[in-house]
Amino acid sequence: MSELAITGFSASYGSFRAVADVGLTIAARAVTAFIGPSGCGKSTLLRSINRLHETVPGATVSGTVTLGGEDLYGRAVDPVEVRRRVGMVFQRPNPFPGLSIRDNVLAGVKLRRHRLAKAAADNLVEVSLRAANLWDEVKDRLGKSGTSLSGGQQQRLCIARAIAVEPAVLLMDEPCSALDPLSTLAIEDLMASLRQDYTVVIVTHNMQQAARISDATAFFSTDGPRQPGRLIEYGPTTTIFSRPAEQATADYIAGRFG
Repeated sequence: MSELAITGFSASYGSFRAVADVGLTIAARAVTAFIGPSGCGKSTLLRSINRLHETVPGATVSGTVTLGGEDLYGRAVDPVEVRRRVGMVFQRPNPFPGLSIRDNVLAGVKLRRHRLAKAAADNLVEVSLRAANLWDEVKDRLGKSGTSLSGGQQQRLCIARAIAVEPAVLLMDEPCSALDPLSTLAIEDLMASLRQDYTVVIVTHNMQQAARISDATAFFSTDGPRQPGRLIEYGPTTTIFSRPAEQATADYIAGRFG
């Protein structure tokens, strides 16, 4: 598995520059947290990694994002393939309505027009749900609607759906913000296990969560309204939370702004 490198990267919505001049290298098989106040470009950067940002009308980017040395914005690179290799889990669980639990897991595979024999499909469903720590809870009701699950289970179903297409990277945009504390704990435990096989990047406003689950933390901030977000400090989570180099980082972690 290869590292994810972001170099001189900026992203805009029309004339508004949301994030500017970001450079960082995200380690493989680790959890990296993006923290910072609202409006500092964390989610924009996250969505830019798998080229979802460019689906917004008027959105533009500059700089490079590479995975294993390959420029994900290269001319010959298919953005659909980028989104397979770099999966996304959103803030609110979004299982496909009208699809069963089983078909939700297989949805990405079917969208790629891959035909699987029933035995292979059944195995992929089980492997993906086990990887998402959901199999034991749903194995006897795979034909039930994905939306019949609890919020935390739906989020893990969405993670299983992302895993099924065999990505290298999993991006998670505040995946616990809509969940209760028990469901949040289940997702955090899941992220701890996912780091063994995936590069995980999470946006979170929960400082305790970032401190608990991440190996590295990137702090972003902005100089004010309508100013672009910038990377202020990046390093091992233990260092960022105990000995930050920048006063702005220390103030944010302590709750003095943001």
